[in-house]
Amino acid sequence: MKYDVVLFDADGTLLDFLKSEKEAVGEVMSDNGIEPTDENIRLYSEINAGLWKKLERREIEKKVLLYRRFELLLEALGKTGDAKEMAKAYMNSLSTKGYLLDGAEKMCRTINGKVRAYILTNGVEFIQRGRYARCGIDKYFDDVFISDCIGCEKPAVEYFDYVSDHIGGIDKKRTLIVGDSLTSDMQGGINYGIDTCWYNPNKKACPDDVSLTYIVDNFDDITKIILGEV
Repeated sequence: MKYDVVLFDADGTLLDFLKSEKEAVGEVMSDNGIEPTDENIRLYSEINAGLWKKLERREIEKKVLLYRRFELLLEALGKTGDAKEMAKAYMNSLSTKGYLLDGAEKMCRTINGKVRAYILTNGVEFIQRGRYARCGIDKYFDDVFISDCIGCEKPAVEYFDYVSDHIGGIDKKRTLIVGDSLTSDMQGGINYGIDTCWYNPNKKACPDDVSLTYIVDNFDDITKIILGEV
């Protein structure tokens, strides 16, 4: 085995966040007089993604992000509403929606017991724990590390220091991070000096200035990398 410890991102890597988001934000829109069209949901998703990028760069606080995305959505649509109440309703709904990506459970089941596996997420604690419990993914992991509980987000080195301290230390040469985000997961791994595996199912181009250990587009290849079969 090449790796003893594998750190997994959750949303977009193991879980189908876009499906969960579409359902939850669609409910909130319907309850607040906004037509939950694909275009409106895509607008929200773009606003939300942009704010999470700002959070990674420490340009916004998470507690502000959680309602600011609805303020910006209302502004963009020319609507009025209570953004903070919309945010609460959205988070409560999202916490009940946990869907695994096709092939994710098979991978987790295959590597279970062969490596120490952990989930690392920048999400909100009650939302993430609720979603993991509903999709049954939590049983495959030794622990879950949520930025809400840590006080900082990926890709900060402090985040990874916290994880290492709480799992009894890691050998960086035998640790791998797997995730779909170049800016949080892969940059976090690069910052911390561990091997990186970019889960890239849409086969996006990797920027020339980003050096990754592996780039894969399917779970079978991730499994082979973890088990040392490639």
